[in-house]
Amino acid sequence: MRVLITGGTGLIGRHLIPRLLELGHSVTVVTRNPHKAQGQLDARVTLWKGLHDRTDLNDIDAVINLAGEPIADKRWNETQKQRLCNSRWTITQKLVDLIKASDTPPAVLISGSATGYYGDLGEVVVTEEEPPHNEFTHKLCARWEQIACGAQSEATRVCLLRTGVVLAPKGGILGKLLPVFRAGLGGPIGNGRQYMAWIHIDDMVNGILWLLDNDLRGPFNMVSPYPVHNEQFAHSLGHVLHRPTILRTPATAIRLLMGEAAVLVLGGQRALPKRLEESGFGFRWFELEDALADVVR
Repeated sequence: MRVLITGGTGLIGRHLIPRLLELGHSVTVVTRNPHKAQGQLDARVTLWKGLHDRTDLNDIDAVINLAGEPIADKRWNETQKQRLCNSRWTITQKLVDLIKASDTPPAVLISGSATGYYGDLGEVVVTEEEPPHNEFTHKLCARWEQIACGAQSEATRVCLLRTGVVLAPKGGILGKLLPVFRAGLGGPIGNGRQYMAWIHIDDMVNGILWLLDNDLRGPFNMVSPYPVHNEQFAHSLGHVLHRPTILRTPATAIRLLMGEAAVLVLGGQRALPKRLEESGFGFRWFELEDALADVVR
């Protein structure tokens, strides 16, 4: 296939692109900075500087839309919230417009979202049918998904990636946690009872390839079948690193540090990959400690 990717230099994109190339697909990445992307990506990848000069996607078979400013890197104020929304909504709308303007449109749009779509639901078991809690992360993801679904037609199917915490080397949540835990300063956050729906980067990439290759559509929880409490996550990471995890970070400190964005670590979702498993997808990584050991190694 001729695959167009946005967010190709991000955590998921950097692992997905080599697999696509290995499978014989041709890959084009949309980027604001081609020179920088050239140093990060395989030389076989074609680079487009934005989409402003495109009138259609007739020469593209599949679109994988992973673009979006990192949600937890800055405190949320109204300006930052709008920036987070625009970085997702604007490029998704442009892709949808180009797909709809195509005489031979891409057969599939696989578009990003997050388990944040559901909001903080505590102990509730969350499948794709679960009604969400109406908070900022839900509003961001719901509109993002709504825009993407505008590309749906008889010619184009749309899949939505409601992604959990991705475990991968050199980036993501472990990029922030590993230095702290390696120093023996890690531990649970708050009461530690908030759920973390996690997924190993291998299963994330394989899941996207599964959606690419099978006639599926709609939302998919991109998470492992076994979410864990934050406390279990902290102890598992400490065990893998042979470090203590006795230092608990108070919820008050997290709220002072992150403001409203503290909900990202003090809340969570007990999300399960119901639709992905029902479609026949097989996970490789079930046990959190095994997944952490593989990524850290």
